[in-house]
Amino acid sequence: MSIAAPIRVDLQLIADMVSPGGRALDVGCGDGSLLAYLATFKRVDARGMELSQAGVNACVANGLSVIQGDADTDLRDYPDAAFDYVILSQTLQATREPREVLRQMLRVGKHAIVSFPNFAHWQVRLRLVFGGRMPETVSLPYKWYDTPNIHLCSIDDFRALCRDMGVRVERAIVLNSKSRPIHMPPLLANLFGEQAVFMLRRD
Repeated sequence: MSIAAPIRVDLQLIADMVSPGGRALDVGCGDGSLLAYLATFKRVDARGMELSQAGVNACVANGLSVIQGDADTDLRDYPDAAFDYVILSQTLQATREPREVLRQMLRVGKHAIVSFPNFAHWQVRLRLVFGGRMPETVSLPYKWYDTPNIHLCSIDDFRALCRDMGVRVERAIVLNSKSRPIHMPPLLANLFGEQAVFMLRRD
């Protein structure tokens, strides 16, 4: 992986939310694309946690500081306010206890940045209503029996969770099916948004 390689649109939006020179923990960092970008272009002290050994090996081979760990259990080992940002990209829906994971992220970091696919997107709704089967889309590309996603939610669901937890939404960006930001009232954003990126902090 080249550290100068382009990154996904949602990862670029996350990177844009991170201030230069800070400390960031990327939970579920995959091959380390975002970590490499943050370290190279924003001079961030970027650390990672990844469940798969293959992902950890790929990151370490590229000189990234990554440990093997599980968001559901291992965030508890970090001290309070250890990072400026804790990032969870396209992983919240695969955690066993998303509310607790979010709570731990906001304990460990001053800010939490979360991205996830929107299960209320209009294509998902139509395929379920008229097809009668669990939908598959670009952002939800799995069969129902082999998906890693166990807690699918909508953008409205996530906003409600933030309200219930007393978490402040600092920024929210909704992307359409072409990964372009859209600017709509919440009701329409929940219908036309395929994925979303939220930056949060404790009140």
